[in-house]
Amino acid sequence: MHSKTLSYTFIVNPISGGKSKQALLDLIPQVLPHGTPFEVLRTTGPGHATELARSSESDIVVAVGGDGTVSEVAQGLVGSGKALGILPCGSGDGLALHLGLSRRPRKALEVLARAQSVPMDYGTVDGKPFFCTAGVGLDAIVAHKFAHAPKRGLGTYITKAWETWKTYRGEEMEIEVDGEVLHTRAVIVTVANAGQWGNQARIAPAASVKDGALDVTVVLPFRTVEIPLLATLLMTGQAARSRRVKCLRGKEVRIRRAGPGPAHYDGDPCLLGEEIAFGIETGRLRVVVPEGRETRI
Repeated sequence: MHSKTLSYTFIVNPISGGKSKQALLDLIPQVLPHGTPFEVLRTTGPGHATELARSSESDIVVAVGGDGTVSEVAQGLVGSGKALGILPCGSGDGLALHLGLSRRPRKALEVLARAQSVPMDYGTVDGKPFFCTAGVGLDAIVAHKFAHAPKRGLGTYITKAWETWKTYRGEEMEIEVDGEVLHTRAVIVTVANAGQWGNQARIAPAASVKDGALDVTVVLPFRTVEIPLLATLLMTGQAARSRRVKCLRGKEVRIRRAGPGPAHYDGDPCLLGEEIAFGIETGRLRVVVPEGRETRI
């Protein structure tokens, strides 16, 4: 708890997760302490959340949306001393779930009301910040297709992933982590600051946003018949047990491939070159977490 009265700005992405946010917004004055100053701002397009966060004078700036919205808001807060809050209501909510936040609006608001914040790391991909995961391969291709789908949600994502898998069998890559080089054909390469893609799919279960390192998970080519076991290991945080998975960790990561192509960071698709550089920035963003989770993120 804090002796001073904290102020809040809620930055809402109206389209994230394909759901209305009004019922959630109606809860804010019910859950925050009486008299708490707050404002609600809505984004109008890509990059707007970053601008709103950067110009906010509130103590806590809350991203109301999914990982893309969280990423945009966080970019506006890096190094500012203002704390990032999250009300998760996206398609995956990877960073929120990693931090132990509830997708139930009232519970998430109660965490914000207590305002327990800690410093966290963030990653960079070719100099651009990311806060949860980034990478190349099957999931990056799926992210591109998912971004253009008329319907959001986990079902749509699974459908797009299956369609892509039927024709994609990976590509030759050189993966360098702190000077150690791995040459391999990879289906997925995920560079993780936090431990999951979203929806509790824990691609890098050992990752921490406070350890000053990036966790790299390389998924090697596998057969269709192996998908149920791989999916089970992934959802239970045991992917490293699979012979189709290699796990690496370091501060500097480079991926080299045959040519430019799809990539993603925090769930948002992008196109990057044949060589991609990843790094880590330690402790330059404050984030609100549930009480008792300060050392377990």
